[in-house]
Amino acid sequence: MTDNPIKTKRDGHVLEVTLDRPKANAIDLATSRIMGDVFTEFRDDPELRVALVTGAGEKFFCPGWDLKAAAEGDAVDGDYGKGGFGGLQELRGLNKPVIMAVNGICCGGGLELALSGDIILAADHASFALPEIRSGTVADAATLKLPKRIPYHIAMEMLFTGRWIDAEEAHRWGMINRILPGADLMAEARKLAQELASGPPLVLAAIKEIVREAEDMKFNDALNRITKSQFETVERLYRSEDQLEGARAFAEKRDPVWKGR
Repeated sequence: MTDNPIKTKRDGHVLEVTLDRPKANAIDLATSRIMGDVFTEFRDDPELRVALVTGAGEKFFCPGWDLKAAAEGDAVDGDYGKGGFGGLQELRGLNKPVIMAVNGICCGGGLELALSGDIILAADHASFALPEIRSGTVADAATLKLPKRIPYHIAMEMLFTGRWIDAEEAHRWGMINRILPGADLMAEARKLAQELASGPPLVLAAIKEIVREAEDMKFNDALNRITKSQFETVERLYRSEDQLEGARAFAEKRDPVWKGR
């Protein structure tokens, strides 16, 4: 087992995060706490605009909870750290894009981690499942998220039976954005990350907050909050230098230079 299960690399405004716990990239309590610290620092660093998350190797993205660690004493209701399991799904105020590059087996809590991202790219050999039913437990976060992401009946079948689906089926149901040859996955994910990082960070932040906060609101209530700048990110955007820069760049027929302020 590696001493540091989470590898990070900065490339301009992009933070690349690799889960690296041989043999399968499973997450124990200690790893989850490290991930929480990593994603909290990403959230709070004004120089970082996009996170790209993947797993080490070619076989596993993440199988979720480390059952071996659980057998050795890790409590299922233990301290997962900031952001809850995997550091993302309960992290408040994360208004930056997160790309998941699923490079292999993605199941259980690993699928819940992937669903915490905004865009999911997958290698053509990737596979997905929620096998918790077979061990007599519930996939808690996935039970909440998956029926909202893919057709209800497909989600319920996966939850009830634990059956596996391949990348092609996951794409067909809208679980993932794109399938790529395994050898091309990271290059395409990095290209997309740089594309997003070159965009207007305050607009990206506003999009994420609106989508998250408006999920359970009526349309007119949410729209009124946007138009009246009652979302923090929208208020900041409409009073920013970047808002003026966007208008000036359009008028001057040039590319805008975004400063995030």
